[in-house]
Amino acid sequence: MSTEPAHRPPTIDATAAARWARLAPGPESPWLHEEVGRRMEDRLQWIKAKPRHWADWAPLRGGLEAHALVARRYRDAASFVIEPEAALVPPTGKALAAPWWSARRWQGSQPSFDAPPEEGVDLLWANMALHMASDPETLIGEWHRRVATDGFLMFSCFGPDTLMELRAMHRRFGWPPASHEFTDMHDWGDMLVGAGFAEPVMDMERIVLTWPNADAALAELRALGRNLHPGRFPALRGKTWRSALADALPELAPAEDGSGQIALTFEIIYGHAFKPAPRVAVSIESAVSLREMREMLQRSRQGL
Repeated sequence: MSTEPAHRPPTIDATAAARWARLAPGPESPWLHEEVGRRMEDRLQWIKAKPRHWADWAPLRGGLEAHALVARRYRDAASFVIEPEAALVPPTGKALAAPWWSARRWQGSQPSFDAPPEEGVDLLWANMALHMASDPETLIGEWHRRVATDGFLMFSCFGPDTLMELRAMHRRFGWPPASHEFTDMHDWGDMLVGAGFAEPVMDMERIVLTWPNADAALAELRALGRNLHPGRFPALRGKTWRSALADALPELAPAEDGSGQIALTFEIIYGHAFKPAPRVAVSIESAVSLREMREMLQRSRQGL
């Protein structure tokens, strides 16, 4: 019987993923990321837990407006920013800094770039980052380490039907893949449980974006991410291919209203999961980290 995991993440070019992660985005977060963040923030109304502190994972690309929405909802909670790329810390700090005259100074605590509490934060917010990770299981494990016991993770990412029109077009013309593959929400749930999270709740929706022409569509796609498929075209494309793509998009990815605009589908996956108290298997010898020992002793005193 095979012991291979059922949820093998799609293969991604790790070098290209690292290069994308270091690339500073524009002065504003991508519109789609902000819209997804707004919808994900609205889901927080169904979670009864009130975080004492929370952290935003890479908000410059994940969504500055979405960060402000979460800060406003939890205005009494200490907020932290976790930017894994050191080069992006200065522009992120500048973008999140509220001038003295701004109402944002009184709509929630100002974010700190200091290390979050050693025991973790009650909420880790990670908007639209997971699908661009070359090793998503390792990233989920890092998120688990950052979340406090009884805290929760809130995240979003692209799903498998994202850019299905563009990918079908590339197959039709025999071109290399238009994008790397995106993971199904059920597989994300399995990976969350494998990392130590509990009670994962996953759902998805499809958002269709339209553009008047190919130039506008391609410009927005460049802001959203990069093609990290190992089998993508290995060099720069020429003008002939670019012209063929621009001619084919209105025909093969048409808007339903017949306006002649280009329409592309984005499958958005939302997920949240809680971090339960650590459980140590009983054996003759058991290794327990100092942090886990503190958490178990604290829960023991509270009678939990």
